[in-house]
Amino acid sequence: MSIKNISIWGILISLSLVLGFLESLLPSFSSVPGIKIGLSNLTVLICLYLYGGAGALVLSLAKAVLTGFLFGSASSIIYSVCGAVLSCIAMILLKKIKVFHLPVISGVGAVMHNVGQLLVAYLVIGSAGVLYYLPVLIITGLIMGFVIGGIAALSLPSISKIINKGIKL
Repeated sequence: MSIKNISIWGILISLSLVLGFLESLLPSFSSVPGIKIGLSNLTVLICLYLYGGAGALVLSLAKAVLTGFLFGSASSIIYSVCGAVLSCIAMILLKKIKVFHLPVISGVGAVMHNVGQLLVAYLVIGSAGVLYYLPVLIITGLIMGFVIGGIAALSLPSISKIINKGIKL
C-alpha cells in the first residue's frame, strides 16, 4: 500500500469513528431502540464507490469493532458486526446490478443493517417479539438511508476529485 492509500484509509476509519461518536451525542428522537441517523455510514458508502465492495466491508467491520470497543460493549460489537455484514452484502450486490442510485442502495443497506441486528436479538432473546420492531425499523431505515445516501451522492464527486488529484493550496 502506498502512503497515500494508508492515509486515506486512516482518514476513512477516523472519520467513521468521529461521526459515530457525534451521533451518539445526539438525543434519541424515538422510543424505539435501534433508530439512528447513520452518519458514519457516509464513510462506508464513499468507500464502496471509491474502493469497491471488499474495501467497504473491511471499513464497515473495522467501524463496528472499533466503535464497540470505544463506545459500546462486547454485545454491541456482535450486533453491529452482524448488521454491517448483511448491510454491506446487500449494498455490494445492488451496486453490481448498476440499476439503483446511491440513495436507494444506502436505504436498502440501512434496512438490512436493522434486519441483521434484529436477527441477532431474536437469537439472543429467543422471542419473536423483537420482530415487532421491524416495520418501524424498515421505514426509518429507508428514510435515514435515503438521506445519508443523498449526502454521499452529493459529496462523492468532490471527494473523488480530491483523492485523485489532491488539494491545491
